[in-house]
Amino acid sequence: MSRSIGLAHIVRHDDGTASGVWGAYTLRSAFQPIFAFSNGKLSATAFEGLIRPFRDGEPQSPMSFFDSCPAVDRLHIEALTRTLHLLNAGVCLPQEAFIFINFDPSVFTDRSIADKALRDMRLVLHEAEIDASRVVCEVTEQKSASQETLYNFVEALRANGFRIAVDDYGADESDINRIKELRPDIVKFDARWIMQLMESGAGFALLTAMVASFEEQGIRTVFEGIEEGWQLELAEKSGASMVQGFALARPELAPTSFHVFGKDRQTPAAVPNAGGAPATVPASLRPKRAFGRKGAP
Repeated sequence: MSRSIGLAHIVRHDDGTASGVWGAYTLRSAFQPIFAFSNGKLSATAFEGLIRPFRDGEPQSPMSFFDSCPAVDRLHIEALTRTLHLLNAGVCLPQEAFIFINFDPSVFTDRSIADKALRDMRLVLHEAEIDASRVVCEVTEQKSASQETLYNFVEALRANGFRIAVDDYGADESDINRIKELRPDIVKFDARWIMQLMESGAGFALLTAMVASFEEQGIRTVFEGIEEGWQLELAEKSGASMVQGFALARPELAPTSFHVFGKDRQTPAAVPNAGGAPATVPASLRPKRAFGRKGAP
């Protein structure tokens, strides 16, 4: 396998989209909308790029694909997936929308790797006609092989106009240190942790206080994994900036229908159930669980 993400790994299609080839796998981009609250309405203001692998035409789980890849290939696969998402975003998404792209910190082992990643992104953005200010670089929870290299890379991204997000906040005890070191523009809360906190009054109070603290620092917040109407209701009450999850929209493979989502595309914040009424579960009927970090008893 070549150690380059060159044109040999990119396949262009007649509809303008691109896919990738890595060994026996075909890689495609999917995008999931992220909605912002605005005066009781929801507007799709951003989209997260998600990789979808196929083998012999059959969909495979992303985890099984990444688990099958040798560690030595992870850096190049990461670069390939980012390239695919940015190229496809230029074709499929509204021109004003933000684009969330994942970064795995574990692959940044020295400065030369970080510098090359930045050069590659500039070239792809130029081709896709996407301004760097629309791109949110989402740092995932994996540990970096070199924290100093990662911090320098994040600073370089910021200096080039990219925005920074920390993913899965609440899933690890070191999260507050990540916030202090990376100084992100956006924090995405871990879905399972949010669920636990929402299921008790004390937990929800803690969640609300954390959101307020971030907002006071100029850090916007995203609640992931919103799958029920009552979660959406509580997310809005907590003061969260944005929400993402199946209750709102599922990921779509490129080419998507999301080009119809513009700044004027809004929906009520309440999600209707099958009967048409807001899918809100009274607090007295929701299961009660002790609040705390994921995995706490």
